[in-house]
Amino acid sequence: MRWENLTAESGGHSRAADAALFGADAVVSRTFDTPEFRGITFHEVRARSIINRVPGASRMPFEWTVNPYRGCSHACVYCFARKSHSYLDLDTGLGFDSQIVVKVNAPDLLRRQLGSRRWLGEHIAMGTNVDCYQRAEGRYRLMPGILGALRDHANPFSILTKGTLILRDLDLLVQASEVTDVGVSVSVGFTDPALWRTVEPGTPSPERRLDAVRTLTGHGIDVGVLMAPVIPFLSDHPAQLRATVRAIAASGASSVTPLVLHLRPGAREWFMAWLGQHHPHLVRRYERLYAEGAYAPKWYQRRITRQVHDLAQEYGIGPARAGMPRRIPEPPDPAAQPVSEPTQLTLI
Repeated sequence: MRWENLTAESGGHSRAADAALFGADAVVSRTFDTPEFRGITFHEVRARSIINRVPGASRMPFEWTVNPYRGCSHACVYCFARKSHSYLDLDTGLGFDSQIVVKVNAPDLLRRQLGSRRWLGEHIAMGTNVDCYQRAEGRYRLMPGILGALRDHANPFSILTKGTLILRDLDLLVQASEVTDVGVSVSVGFTDPALWRTVEPGTPSPERRLDAVRTLTGHGIDVGVLMAPVIPFLSDHPAQLRATVRAIAASGASSVTPLVLHLRPGAREWFMAWLGQHHPHLVRRYERLYAEGAYAPKWYQRRITRQVHDLAQEYGIGPARAGMPRRIPEPPDPAAQPVSEPTQLTLI
C-alpha cells in the first residue's frame, strides 16, 4: 500500500508524488509540545478504506482488520510492523516510533462500510499491526467511534493491545459484548522491569497491563494474554517463564498463549542493532538461532510452548472457549463446585 492510497485523493505512485507527500493538502502534519508527544509527528490522512483483508499467505487466524494508525510510539524494538513504514517511504527505525499516520476519518468510514450491503458481518481484528491504544489515541480518540460502530452493527471483533487506555472505553466494550462476540487480548511477554524499560520503552509497564486485565475481567470481558514475545536468552529462563505465567494467572486472564520472538526484515535490523548495543555477547547466538529466517527453530518454539503450557496448567488458567457469550456474569452460586478443565492456548 502506498501513501496515496491512504488519502481521499487518488493518484499514481511516481517518485515525484512521493517526494511531495508531506506538503500535499490531503496530509496534515502536526507536532504537539507536550511531554507525552514530544518528538512525535502526526500525519493526519483521510483513508479511502478502513476494513482491510489479511493477505492469504498470512498465519493470522482472521481475515479482516481495522488499523486506525500506522507507526507506533510504543517503540518496541522487535515490532514486526516496522517494515510497513517503508511502504510509505518512512524510516523503519526511529521513524516508525515517531512518525505516526492517523486515519482521522476511521470511525465514520467504518460505520459506512459496515452498513454496506457487500459487508457480511465477519469478525474484525484490531491491534494486529500497530496498537490502536498507543499514546496517539489519547489525543485523537478514534476508538470510541470505532467501537460504537461495531456495537451498533453487532459486528464481532477482537482487540490486541499493550495499552491501558483501553479501560477508557470499558463501557463501550461491555455494551458491545451484550450484542456480539467481543474478545480482548493483552500482550505481556515478560514481567522483568529492566528488560521492559529497554525493549518496550513507550508502553505501560507489564504490571499496569495486568491490572487492566484484572479490571476488564472484573466487568465480564473475556481477556486472554498473548505472552509475546518470549525473547531468547533474555526472557526464556524457566524462572522468568514461571514468574510471568504466575502473574498472568493472578490477573484473572482466561488463557495464555506464548509466542517466540520473530525477526522479519525491517524489525530484524533494528532489533539486532539494539542487541549489539545492550547485549553484544548475544549477537552471535542470535545469528545462529535465526540463521534460517525470521522464525526461531521449531524445536525452540515447541520447548517454550510446552513449558508455558505446563505452567498454565499448574496455575489453573482456564481455557477460552469459542462462541462463549461475553456478558457480565450472574453472581456465582455458593453451592456450585468448581470444575477442573484442561488448559487450552489461544491466539485471540
